Amino acid sequence: MLKPGRCRYGLMMNEDGFLFDDGVTVRLAKDHFLMHTTSGNADRIVGWLEEWHQTEWPELKLFITPITENYAQFAVAGPHSREILQKLEGTIDFSREAFAPLDYKAGELCGVPVRIYRISFSGELSYEVCMPANSGLA
Repeated sequence: MLKPGRCRYGLMMNEDGFLFDDGVTVRLAKDHFLMHTTSGNADRIVGWLEEWHQTEWPELKLFITPITENYAQFAVAGPHSREILQKLEGTIDFSREAFAPLDYKAGELCGVPVRIYRISFSGELSYEVCMPANSGLA
Protein backbone atom coordinates (compact mmCIF):
# COMPACT_ATOMS: atom_id res chain seq x y z
CA MET A 1 0.00 0.00 0.00
CA LEU A 2 1.35 3.39 -0.98
CA LYS A 3 1.65 5.58 2.13
CA PRO A 4 0.92 9.34 2.14
CA GLY A 5 4.03 11.26 1.12
CA ARG A 6 5.28 8.49 -1.16
CA CYS A 7 5.47 8.03 -4.94
CA ARG A 8 5.38 4.98 -7.16
CA TYR A 9 6.36 4.59 -10.79
CA GLY A 10 3.76 2.73 -12.80
CA LEU A 11 2.83 1.48 -16.24
CA MET A 12 -0.53 1.97 -17.90
CA MET A 13 -1.71 -0.83 -20.14
CA ASN A 14 -4.79 -1.40 -22.21
CA GLU A 15 -7.13 -4.38 -21.88
CA ASP A 16 -4.78 -6.50 -24.02
CA GLY A 17 -1.81 -5.80 -21.76
CA PHE A 18 -0.08 -3.45 -24.19
CA LEU A 19 1.78 -0.55 -22.64
CA PHE A 20 0.46 2.85 -23.70
CA ASP A 21 1.92 5.19 -21.08
CA ASP A 22 3.87 5.40 -17.87
CA GLY A 23 3.97 7.83 -15.01
CA VAL A 24 4.20 8.43 -11.30
CA THR A 25 1.37 8.21 -8.78
CA VAL A 26 1.73 10.20 -5.56
CA ARG A 27 -0.34 9.69 -2.44
CA LEU A 28 -0.76 13.21 -1.11
CA ALA A 29 -3.05 12.19 1.77
CA LYS A 30 -5.17 9.25 2.91
CA ASP A 31 -7.82 9.93 0.25
CA HIS A 32 -6.00 12.22 -2.20
CA PHE A 33 -3.80 10.98 -5.05
CA LEU A 34 -2.00 12.72 -7.90
CA MET A 35 -1.11 10.92 -11.12
CA HIS A 36 1.62 12.19 -13.43
CA THR A 37 1.62 10.94 -17.02
CA THR A 38 3.62 11.80 -20.09
CA SER A 39 2.58 15.22 -21.38
CA GLY A 40 1.44 13.90 -24.75
CA ASN A 41 -0.93 11.36 -23.23
CA ALA A 42 -2.47 13.38 -20.40
CA ASP A 43 -5.88 13.77 -22.11
CA ARG A 44 -5.92 10.12 -23.17
CA ILE A 45 -5.18 8.96 -19.61
CA VAL A 46 -7.95 11.14 -18.15
CA GLY A 47 -10.42 9.65 -20.63
CA TRP A 48 -9.22 6.14 -19.85
CA LEU A 49 -9.57 6.69 -16.08
CA GLU A 50 -13.06 8.17 -16.50
CA GLU A 51 -14.14 5.25 -18.69
CA TRP A 52 -12.91 2.68 -16.16
CA HIS A 53 -14.56 4.55 -13.33
CA GLN A 54 -17.91 4.64 -15.17
CA THR A 55 -17.87 1.10 -16.56
CA GLU A 56 -15.90 -1.01 -14.09
CA TRP A 57 -16.05 0.76 -10.72
CA PRO A 58 -19.08 3.09 -10.72
CA GLU A 59 -19.55 2.49 -6.98
CA LEU A 60 -16.29 4.27 -6.17
CA LYS A 61 -16.83 7.78 -4.87
CA LEU A 62 -14.00 9.63 -6.56
CA PHE A 63 -13.28 12.65 -8.69
CA ILE A 64 -10.90 12.70 -11.64
CA THR A 65 -9.72 16.25 -12.21
CA PRO A 66 -7.20 17.15 -14.93
CA ILE A 67 -4.78 19.77 -13.56
CA THR A 68 -1.93 19.61 -16.10
CA GLU A 69 -2.32 23.23 -17.22
CA ASN A 70 -2.38 24.52 -13.63
CA TYR A 71 1.24 23.59 -12.94
CA ALA A 72 4.75 24.11 -14.25
CA GLN A 73 7.27 21.37 -13.56
CA PHE A 74 10.99 20.93 -14.07
CA ALA A 75 13.72 18.55 -12.95
CA VAL A 76 16.87 19.32 -11.00
CA ALA A 77 19.13 16.32 -11.60
CA GLY A 78 22.71 15.29 -11.14
CA PRO A 79 25.22 14.71 -8.37
CA HIS A 80 24.88 18.28 -7.02
CA SER A 81 21.08 18.60 -7.23
CA ARG A 82 20.57 18.21 -3.46
CA GLU A 83 23.14 20.92 -2.67
CA ILE A 84 21.61 23.28 -5.25
CA LEU A 85 18.11 22.93 -3.79
CA GLN A 86 19.37 23.19 -0.19
CA LYS A 87 20.91 26.59 -1.00
CA LEU A 88 17.51 28.03 -1.92
CA GLU A 89 15.45 29.72 0.77
CA GLY A 90 12.64 27.38 1.66
CA THR A 91 10.80 25.11 4.06
CA ILE A 92 11.86 21.68 2.74
CA ASP A 93 14.63 19.57 4.25
CA PHE A 94 16.55 17.94 1.38
CA SER A 95 18.85 15.85 3.59
CA ARG A 96 19.14 12.14 2.80
CA GLU A 97 17.45 11.25 6.06
CA ALA A 98 14.48 13.57 5.52
CA PHE A 99 13.94 13.11 1.78
CA ALA A 100 14.30 9.50 0.63
CA PRO A 101 13.94 8.20 -2.94
CA LEU A 102 10.28 8.22 -4.05
CA ASP A 103 9.33 10.70 -1.30
CA TYR A 104 7.02 13.66 -1.88
CA LYS A 105 7.25 16.94 0.05
CA ALA A 106 5.15 20.10 -0.09
CA GLY A 107 6.45 23.46 1.05
CA GLU A 108 7.97 26.65 -0.29
CA LEU A 109 11.08 27.51 -2.27
CA CYS A 110 11.97 31.18 -2.62
CA GLY A 111 8.47 32.10 -1.42
CA VAL A 112 6.72 29.96 -4.05
CA PRO A 113 4.50 27.02 -3.03
CA VAL A 114 5.98 23.82 -4.45
CA ARG A 115 5.47 20.09 -4.58
CA ILE A 116 8.73 18.20 -4.88
CA TYR A 117 9.13 14.54 -5.77
CA ARG A 118 12.41 12.68 -5.40
CA ILE A 119 12.09 10.61 -8.52
CA SER A 120 14.67 9.82 -11.16
CA PHE A 121 14.27 8.61 -14.70
CA SER A 122 18.03 8.68 -15.37
CA GLY A 123 19.40 6.84 -12.34
CA GLU A 124 20.98 10.03 -10.99
CA LEU A 125 19.94 11.95 -7.89
CA SER A 126 16.96 13.92 -9.15
CA TYR A 127 14.05 16.03 -7.96
CA GLU A 128 10.93 17.04 -9.87
CA VAL A 129 9.82 20.51 -8.78
CA CYS A 130 6.18 21.41 -9.39
CA MET A 131 4.68 24.88 -8.83
CA PRO A 132 1.64 26.93 -9.88
CA ALA A 133 1.88 27.65 -13.62
CA ASN A 134 2.08 31.42 -13.15
CA SER A 135 5.18 30.94 -10.96
CA GLY A 136 6.99 28.87 -13.56
CA LEU A 137 7.59 31.58 -16.14
CA ALA A 138 11.21 31.70 -17.25
